[in-house]
Amino acid sequence: MNSVTPQESNIPPALVHLPASGPVDLCFVLLHGLGADAASMEPVRAALRAQYPQAALVSLNGPLSLAEGGQAWFAVEGLNDLDAEVLEQRLAERLDQALPALVQRVQAWAKHFELDWERVALAGFSQGATLALEAVQAQDRLAGRVLAFSGGHVRVPQHAPHEVSIHLLHGLDDALVPYPPVVNMARTLVSLGADITADVLPGVGHELHPKLVDKAMEQLRSFLPARLWRAAQAAAAEQDQQVKH
Repeated sequence: MNSVTPQESNIPPALVHLPASGPVDLCFVLLHGLGADAASMEPVRAALRAQYPQAALVSLNGPLSLAEGGQAWFAVEGLNDLDAEVLEQRLAERLDQALPALVQRVQAWAKHFELDWERVALAGFSQGATLALEAVQAQDRLAGRVLAFSGGHVRVPQHAPHEVSIHLLHGLDDALVPYPPVVNMARTLVSLGADITADVLPGVGHELHPKLVDKAMEQLRSFLPARLWRAAQAAAAEQDQQVKH
């Protein structure tokens, strides 16, 4: 672990892991769940380190310290026993308050490592997954990939995030954040033209389960965005035209 960090006042410092040698060619920003902290993202960090040895792995701490321990990205007090419409409105309000600071932190780390936004990825669990998903909806050119473990959108997306590949990873037995609304959001994003995968795995609850982490690494290795297929097809068609002439 390395202690180099952009300044983040009044927030527990990020945990930063850099390549053993050589330049940084990717940056993964990890976002923990409610009541946890940066260290709780260790299962994802370890898997990323093994697969991407030249990546910088930055585990952020949420800005809110909870009385019962741990950190949060936004407060959840007063959200119990609300009907669905009011709950969505309150969550959206708190999310909108939290997003600008998160976007600024992600951009600061990208600048620190001198990486273009396409070389930055967000990986979040639970509340952190929601922040990651909503951040790329709100801010173009923030990150090129999102790994969202056991979390979903607060609002129904109205557009596909710009050139972002999204990987939703969820447990079939997740009782805290049930999977059907997450899958429905994925269908909505597909209809809007997004590059997205949704994996719901049996025998997994609300946890950073090894099965989910392994599936995330597989998606990072193998998923080819549709926009790249389209570009390849266009290039092939153009080449065919040139050959014919």
